[in-house]
Amino acid sequence: MMWPSSPPPPIGSARILVVDDLAENRRALERCLRRAGHQADTAASGEAALAWLERAKSTDPAGVDLVLLDVEMPGISGVEVLRRVKCDHALEHIPVVMVSGVDELRIMTQCIEMGADDFLQKPFEPLLLEARVRSSLERKRLRDWELSYLRQLQQQEAQSEELISSILPEAIARRLKRGDRLIADQFDDVSVLFADIVGFTSRAKATSPEELVAELNAIFSSIDELAALLGVEKIKTIGDAYMAVGGLPMPLDDHLDATSELALRLLADVCPAHGIALRIGIHCGPVVAGVIGAAKPSYDVWGDTVNIAHRMESAGVPAKIQVTCEVERRLRGRYLFESRGTVEVRSHGHMETYFLVGRR
Repeated sequence: MMWPSSPPPPIGSARILVVDDLAENRRALERCLRRAGHQADTAASGEAALAWLERAKSTDPAGVDLVLLDVEMPGISGVEVLRRVKCDHALEHIPVVMVSGVDELRIMTQCIEMGADDFLQKPFEPLLLEARVRSSLERKRLRDWELSYLRQLQQQEAQSEELISSILPEAIARRLKRGDRLIADQFDDVSVLFADIVGFTSRAKATSPEELVAELNAIFSSIDELAALLGVEKIKTIGDAYMAVGGLPMPLDDHLDATSELALRLLADVCPAHGIALRIGIHCGPVVAGVIGAAKPSYDVWGDTVNIAHRMESAGVPAKIQVTCEVERRLRGRYLFESRGTVEVRSHGHMETYFLVGRR
């Protein structure tokens, strides 16, 4: 286990509550504690002690370092005060040393089982009192340090989960969180979209790095919002290109409609809003999808469907959505198309393609 880089602070002046119904006992304990450099507050009964702790709970519960608690008191006994303290989530961390004039094993055992940190018998020796107080404070210091470390771990875990959820699809992030080590899935039917900003390379040469990144961030953030709204999964950005897939990681019956709507709205809404032109390509079919990388995991998609969709974009026309004949066939009757003719696709020869122009 790794511990926090800064060590716990040394034991210094502590704030200690002394609870005893006898004034001489309270004065004696108070003198010993102040000689040891501690701040001593006193309560003359169990009722007064609980009231004091209640006030401390609402103001500064972390400022109470230790309670020296008499076992036998009229009214609310020390044992009952101990029980209530250890049942209160805001006070349970405060160490309690029980003080008693009765050397009875049963009472001592009961108090330890209820959460008391130590036991001191009256009349007490000042050196023994100082040792018991120092020991209890040391344990509290280490407990506080450990709790601080655990809080740091929880914060880091929450940040890690938030990061995973931001870079991976929600369904995939859940599988990783529950311990899935290898995520690889076959999808028989999805739709893949590539969109590339036309002329961005020359545009980048005349733009400062800050302006370039800010512009890309604004454009891709707009596409992210639109894709999420339509149920299309963003896969990644590659330079000034954007890749999204409909129908994974959760199957979607109308994924091709959703992807086509995304493409149309990119041209109708995103391009005018940002003063850009996009070249878009779409194809549909089977893919393999999975998570690669351990330190920097990413969700990616592979297969001929991806390669053909990318070719539809790269061999496309600015401000047009080029699709394969399979896309046209499946959307025929619901969407409008223009025939482009044939396009040569590496490893696939010449393919008949269409421009998606709108919805009927």
